[in-house]
Amino acid sequence: MKIDKSLLSGSTALLVLSLLSESDKYGYQMIGDLALRSENVFEFKEGTLYPVLHALEKEGALRSYEKEAPSGRTRRYYSITARGRKLLSEKREQWGQFARAVELIVGRA
Repeated sequence: MKIDKSLLSGSTALLVLSLLSESDKYGYQMIGDLALRSENVFEFKEGTLYPVLHALEKEGALRSYEKEAPSGRTRRYYSITARGRKLLSEKREQWGQFARAVELIVGRA
């Protein structure tokens, strides 16, 4: 069953920050990790991921840098900043409250 994309829209920053809290990653790597770890529930396209990355970078939650891959191709990597870790903590707390509230309603149905 496909997941309604509107359920995802409020959690993309949380997902991206969570991945980057583990290690620096480039865009396609994040797309692959999100798909793999979510059992293909989260299949981001470039048009979904990159606006989130750019907004988080503009906000100071991420920084980016270029690095040459073993193939010789230059990739843009993203890393989380101290501000991003604080934002991630806030978003995790918000997500926990939201998930508990939904479960209180949906769990009773």
